Amino acid sequence: MKRDIYKLLIEWKNDEYRRPLLLRGARQVGKTHIVNQFGHDEFETFIDLNFEKNPEYKEIFKSLNPDDIIENISLFTGMKIEPGKTLLFLDEVQDCPAAIMALRYFYEEKQSLHVIAAGSLLEFTIRSQGFKMPVGRVQYLFLFPLSFGEFLDALGEATLRKHISDPGHLKNLPDAIHQKLNDYIKKYFMLGGMPSVISQYIRNRDIIACQRIQQSIIDTYLDDFGKYASQTKHHYLSKIFNAVPTMVGQKFKYSRVDNTIRSRELKQALELLEMAGVVRKIKRTGGAGLPLEAGAKEQHFKMLFLDIGLLHAVNKIYSDTVQAKDLNNLFKGSVAEQFVGQELIACQNPYTRPSLYYWAREAKNSNAEIDFLIQKDSIILPIEVKSGAVGKMKSLFMFLEKYKSNQGLKISQARFSEDKNILCLPFYAIETFIKIFL
Repeated sequence: MKRDIYKLLIEWKNDEYRRPLLLRGARQVGKTHIVNQFGHDEFETFIDLNFEKNPEYKEIFKSLNPDDIIENISLFTGMKIEPGKTLLFLDEVQDCPAAIMALRYFYEEKQSLHVIAAGSLLEFTIRSQGFKMPVGRVQYLFLFPLSFGEFLDALGEATLRKHISDPGHLKNLPDAIHQKLNDYIKKYFMLGGMPSVISQYIRNRDIIACQRIQQSIIDTYLDDFGKYASQTKHHYLSKIFNAVPTMVGQKFKYSRVDNTIRSRELKQALELLEMAGVVRKIKRTGGAGLPLEAGAKEQHFKMLFLDIGLLHAVNKIYSDTVQAKDLNNLFKGSVAEQFVGQELIACQNPYTRPSLYYWAREAKNSNAEIDFLIQKDSIILPIEVKSGAVGKMKSLFMFLEKYKSNQGLKISQARFSEDKNILCLPFYAIETFIKIFL
């Protein structure tokens, strides 16, 4: 399955000043698959140490001396390591904290050796008492569920993706192609971007089987919380994990998760899941100051879930999407906001942890709100995820007037159009516009 991140792995391989790579992302977003593909296709030798499958590999890292580690790897695997020709992959590295710490010494003493580490719920290890991350000696790279563009590639529609990547084509797109793309959008809403789900769909087009895989992924996450957290934390993590999909697009309130649990305990669980990439905060910001983070209000935020397909699985809304004529109204608008948020994350710099912001008018009894804000240099672009006439978008016009912004963006399933200083963008063209803007 083709992933956009592959070309970044090639760049990393060819960088003579590279650092060991720590591939970060939630469970089952495809970290192991992409590294295996990269290792077998681009190197003469690929050595995969999976600490979950083979706990005995932890013995290799009793010493953090790279020469000792390399010698022990050869003894355990019977494979020779040759810098420049071998890719060493430390998989499920959260099960061996010493291997994470060893990355520092690979950088300092064996920079010519290509080393990639990856793991699920890695943040549970990073947050553990006494653990020291090799800051500055490791390159982070973040991987997420497949974007809509990658979804098109996976379904054999690479030509269609390339066609709509040209903004000039959006203005004159035939009605039949517009409808075809909206049909794909609806399908993506239900399937999402988890690789195992997409693989299942490609094999036999069995939606019900895909839904079973989605439920299995959800169950796996809940099981993992018990594996990597204490019993008490497991309870809080599960509460947050199950609550976030029901509150996407709304101001998040801990009392709605469970009003019998102290918000402090739930806050810690939420922060841990956010660090692990399982949920994502959309921070409220004033919109006047730059960068947007400077005006963010810590106590006011909305949430996104890991994946739009899993959102359907948790909320049991597949039939709603199948029957929907206006995708913006699904589940009170939360499904469309989830999709746009995922696309905005996918378009950001994969070398840094992504951030999302929204705007709400800071006045009593005011419900003026902009779903997303993105920034490039000194320009702030407000984004509304809504259907209907541009003239009825009071919040968007209020923001444009208040902050003297030159352009706003409205996202829906309607065709591409321009109305005054509002650009109306179809769901399928978010990647096209945002990558140009950013």
